[in-house]
Amino acid sequence: MLKGIPKILSPELLKVLCEMGHSDRLVISDGNFPAESMGKNAIVIRCDGHGVPELLEAILKVFPLDTYVEKPVNLMEVMPGDDVETPIWDTYQEIIAKYDARGGAAVGHIERFQFYEEAKTAYVILATGESALYANVMLQKGVVTE
Repeated sequence: MLKGIPKILSPELLKVLCEMGHSDRLVISDGNFPAESMGKNAIVIRCDGHGVPELLEAILKVFPLDTYVEKPVNLMEVMPGDDVETPIWDTYQEIIAKYDARGGAAVGHIERFQFYEEAKTAYVILATGESALYANVMLQKGVVTE
């Protein structure tokens, strides 16, 4: 056991977060995301018993967001004509604001199929059991300056 590390971060996940370098991307996917097919060239870590917000919170405690890009956090846009509410996005903005001074300004949106293409190039995909729709979030790693 370690002090100061959120218990939700498994040894496998901590190892991968440490291996990631500047500009590498991590996807925290909802339960509907095709993590295994999108992650054929990535590390896929199963986190089925957890939701995206709790993982996002724990990861941002140890993971610097990229300060060299305008939007180091990206969400999958809702498809036109899809009548879906996304209150989980508000939760994400609150969490991100705790760890990045840019707050909501650090968050962008990517069209669904473009999000899939970018996810294929991610270093790691975390497959959660999140049931909220359009709950996928992509983080781009920055550098530690302290």
